[in-house]
Amino acid sequence: MRKISIWVLVADGARARVFAGSGRGFGLRELEEGSFSGERRPSRALRGDRPGRTFDSAGPGRHAMEPPSDPHRLAQTAFLRETAAWLAEREQEGAFDRLVVIAAPRALGELRNLLPEAVTRRLTGELAADLTRAEAAEIEGRVLALPGA
Repeated sequence: MRKISIWVLVADGARARVFAGSGRGFGLRELEEGSFSGERRPSRALRGDRPGRTFDSAGPGRHAMEPPSDPHRLAQTAFLRETAAWLAEREQEGAFDRLVVIAAPRALGELRNLLPEAVTRRLTGELAADLTRAEAAEIEGRVLALPGA
């Protein structure tokens, strides 16, 4: 009988780590190929230059225009999109049977929307927590505490 491969994705908007195990209580080991880092600079550093200026609608005043979106948030979304695509490729290869996602609340919400249906079918648990800097033993304890994981 083949062992069940369980993967645990631990992520926030700019860092992701993947751990693998073969069942409850068998220990998790971090996959070197599953460690990603994205953009961690503040939003002001991601903008190219100062915002443009415009005239007031009434009167001679001028003011700066606000950017239509936060570049930091866009960088986080792009990072999570790449992470979801990597997981989708591994799922097609049959690299894991079950998946648990532990992510910062905002990242978890975005990942729910970005993960393809084939990957979400393998999803057995999720936790809204930022554990990207946690040790494997702490992550394993959190996974074991999840219902149904």
